[in-house]
Amino acid sequence: MAPKHGGSTGMGKNAQVRNKSANPNQITAEQLLREAVDRQQEEAVAPKQRIADEDELMMYKVRKRKEFEDVIRRQRQNIGSWVKYAQWEASQQEFRRARSIFERALHVEYQNVSLWLKYLEMEMKNKFVNHARNLFDRVVQLLPRVDQFWYKYAYMEELLANYAGARTIYERWMEWEPDDSPWLQYVKFEERCGELDKARKVLERYVSCRPTQQAFLRLCKFEEKHNNAARARSGFEKSVELLGQELDEKFYIKFAQFEQRQREMERAQAIFKLALDILPKGASDELYRAYVSFEKQHGDRDAIEEVVINKRRFIYEEAIVKNPRNYDVWFDYVRLEESVGDVTRIRETYERAVGNKPPVMQKRFWRRYIYLWIYFALFEELQTGDIEKARAVYDALLKVVPHKQFSFAKIWKLYAEFEVRQLELDRARRIYGRAIAECQKERIFLDYADLEMRLGNIDRCRTIYGKFLEVHPHNPKAWTVYVDLEDSVGEIERARALCELAVNQERLDMPELVWKRFIDLEVSQEQLDNARKVWQQLLGKSHHVRVYIAYSDFEAVTCQSMEKAREALDDGQKHFKVENRNEERAMLLEHLLKLEREHGDDTSIEAAEKRQPKREKKRRVIPGGEGEDGQEAYEEYMDYAFQEDNKEQQ
Repeated sequence: MAPKHGGSTGMGKNAQVRNKSANPNQITAEQLLREAVDRQQEEAVAPKQRIADEDELMMYKVRKRKEFEDVIRRQRQNIGSWVKYAQWEASQQEFRRARSIFERALHVEYQNVSLWLKYLEMEMKNKFVNHARNLFDRVVQLLPRVDQFWYKYAYMEELLANYAGARTIYERWMEWEPDDSPWLQYVKFEERCGELDKARKVLERYVSCRPTQQAFLRLCKFEEKHNNAARARSGFEKSVELLGQELDEKFYIKFAQFEQRQREMERAQAIFKLALDILPKGASDELYRAYVSFEKQHGDRDAIEEVVINKRRFIYEEAIVKNPRNYDVWFDYVRLEESVGDVTRIRETYERAVGNKPPVMQKRFWRRYIYLWIYFALFEELQTGDIEKARAVYDALLKVVPHKQFSFAKIWKLYAEFEVRQLELDRARRIYGRAIAECQKERIFLDYADLEMRLGNIDRCRTIYGKFLEVHPHNPKAWTVYVDLEDSVGEIERARALCELAVNQERLDMPELVWKRFIDLEVSQEQLDNARKVWQQLLGKSHHVRVYIAYSDFEAVTCQSMEKAREALDDGQKHFKVENRNEERAMLLEHLLKLEREHGDDTSIEAAEKRQPKREKKRRVIPGGEGEDGQEAYEEYMDYAFQEDNKEQQ
């Protein structure tokens, strides 16, 4: 009984593999392929057939023709079958039949170039010249844009020495206005025939038909080849006149090289310069190199430098087009023009540069920009000597800078110094006055006062410093420079009064500078008692540790009184002890030891050493902190232990 489908035999959808282990005989894909190749049978070779008589030949031809006819009946559009059929007939010397087959094929697809070529090849191979001519005439009328037929037609007539016929073929071909290659073939044909005038006329027709750069170059090359330099030059000039902007650097290079071969160096140089002026800079790198090479061979130093400068100008112009606010490029560009010395170009470059204002009203973006104006003004003053132009540049600069947002003290100072050099002191004063009104920078007051000081106008200096104090009452520099002025002219009382006013100010940015100047004033006048009073006054306002150290230095070094120095440091010790500032106390004791070693005796040195504190590691509770077990958290810190404190506790 047959087993059921899908049963235990492993057949069907529910088939199960009983033994999943690997087969002991493993077969690879390579073995399968090798075995298949070994068992492959050899291709059957058709037996050679020998034809003994004419009847057998006729039977063979009939059979072959029937096979070919069956093939082309099944595959009428397969041109390859038609070609094989016709070539077989031609091999049997049945040329009429072969032509008939080709004609039938042409009715199927007359635009097939390969079919026409096979047809023509059969006729030319078997020397049926007239048949070939007829075919060529037909095909060039049907397919006039296929250049291959024209080439073969003209070449056949030339081989047959029928030059007039070949020329007629070329003329018929040229009526269709083909591409460049047919025209050049026609020219070469006339050259081979020795008809240079006809070749020249063909080239002229070619240029008229296709007025391109390459066509003109070919015409000029032809004329130069046949030693007609005038016509060659005329061709180059005509191309420049007609094409103009369409010409590239290669054309001008060939034009210049032609003039070099004719020993016309001035003409070649003029052509190079014309091309560099006309062509865009990015498309003339090769032209530039050719010009540099030409100038090295035939030019002078100035011409070579001019070429290099023009190249650098192009580089700068490209960078400016990418980023017109790259002021470093403008600086380099201006330096280049200044090295050349053309005032008009320099002024034009400066005007272009300063026309690119920074778009953001932030001072850091304007720092480089204002130097362009400054260099512009200095150029007009020092190089051209045009004072009015320089003054106009400074005025324009002051209008450009937004003084309400920010200003530059440098430009006011330079403008004022410019007027001083022109001996226009009133103008300079008005400039500084305007600067104080619009700018009010510290540097303005100092520069203005320095100018008046050099002129010997002390009262004006006092007025300026007074205005300085009104505008910047919290600036210690305003007080110190006023004190320096009074001290320099011997007005000690006025200087002392200024110092008194300064130290009594409720607010001062860096008061230590004013206090130091006050003390230095008294010391310079050898008024040590007054200086000591100033120190005491300072200690009354500030108990900084540095003040105590500086005061002790004053007593020990300037006044040479170690007793008072010790008293000053002891006062500091007491003050910081009350405030429990051990770090400052340690600093004072360390400074005391230093002074004793420099100015004291052995006993005082030993006493100072005994007073030095010891560093100890201590623990303290961290406020608000808890440990891992919920207890209070501690931290370690370094502190000082003073012997004086231990004695008091005992």
